[in-house]
Amino acid sequence: MALSATHVHFDASAIGAAIARPFKAVFRGLIVLAEADSRMVQVRKLNELSDEDLTALGTTRQDEVSRIFGASLYI
Repeated sequence: MALSATHVHFDASAIGAAIARPFKAVFRGLIVLAEADSRMVQVRKLNELSDEDLTALGTTRQDEVSRIFGASLYI
């Protein structure tokens, strides 16, 4: 007499991953879009400057952030 296994393993995590995949793609796209903004480029350049460099330029980090985001945020 031959025996065969009829139990199929149900992997719930695979279904959860399949459901989450489109949401992850949308969020990844939003992050790429936000990082491509010209303000983010300016913030990256500001982060590369030291406080001494900013003092030599006659400004502060907070003044620069206000200048960068002033038109779009109430700071």
